[in-house]
Amino acid sequence: MRWMLPLLAVVLPLAAQAADATEGRRLAEQWCANCHRIATNGPGPATDAVPGFAAIAARLGMTEEAIATFLRTPHASMPDHGLTLRQAQDLAAFVKAQGAR
Repeated sequence: MRWMLPLLAVVLPLAAQAADATEGRRLAEQWCANCHRIATNGPGPATDAVPGFAAIAARLGMTEEAIATFLRTPHASMPDHGLTLRQAQDLAAFVKAQGAR
């Protein structure tokens, strides 16, 4: 039990940090733009086969938390990039920001 306090002192500040949408854009350009239109004016394919980030962000109930959870859950139609929690949160922040445009 004594080890929990020092562990929490390290983990809680990391969890409390705000997601970084700028880093999320970098990740999206690297991993997502091959299949998704990641921003209104690109990059990414302009097809209806895969939803763009703006369409994903506009879905009912699609919060940053929901997007981050989805990204970390393996899906048959999407490659598993092995995202860390921080990467998923940053990417989710960027995706959600695309719905506000």
